[in-house]
Amino acid sequence: MRKLDQNERQALIRRSFLFQDVAQPVLERLASLSVTKQLGRRETLFNRGDEGDALYAVIDGLVRIWVGSDSGKELTFSIMEPGDVFGEIALLDGLPRTANATTQEATQLLVIQRSAFLSVLEGDAKLGRHIIELLCERLRRKTDLLSDFAFAELPVRLARKLNDLVTAHAEIDGNAARLGRIFSQTELAQMLGVSREAINKQLAAWSQKGIVSTEEGGLTITDLGRLRTQAALERDSAF
Repeated sequence: MRKLDQNERQALIRRSFLFQDVAQPVLERLASLSVTKQLGRRETLFNRGDEGDALYAVIDGLVRIWVGSDSGKELTFSIMEPGDVFGEIALLDGLPRTANATTQEATQLLVIQRSAFLSVLEGDAKLGRHIIELLCERLRRKTDLLSDFAFAELPVRLARKLNDLVTAHAEIDGNAARLGRIFSQTELAQMLGVSREAINKQLAAWSQKGIVSTEEGGLTITDLGRLRTQAALERDSAF
């Protein structure tokens, strides 16, 4: 387990939208109250319905945030990677978790318990006002994203998702990028709430056009420019 000093803890905590602009003394106190947690590959951090009692920041590893249906289908909301922070809403309201969190590989987390956060919040009215303003801004942004998701066709949504994954995970070489086996077609389908067959069909169509390659079981974007053009198609015309 990697040991973090106080400066590293503060830098991670500041990556949360809640704490990006807080005063340094607040950040220092939160860092002093934080702890670390180690999990193995495919281990559950929390399940939907569990008590929302902490905020997490990824030090090393990957965490998948997802939900499942009674029929066994799964939808991936996001993949949290090093530097990402999640669990802010649970930190504020303490209500049950609305999704599951499972590690994709061995993972180390920085944890701030809700009780520790509340002890800081209750003594700082300025922090409270700051958080209210941030939540309003986040709600507006989520509304825009939901509209974008609802009106875009699968090729556009998949192109945007692949572009995001390339930015975060791929090895980029000029106009090409290799994701390899990091994300399977099943995982891509879960991220977009569609069937694996739909993803397979779209990737096959793009493969024929020279945009992607799925040889050897991995995924390579062979023409990033055309993929990004596809991702932008409806952003200018949907509204």
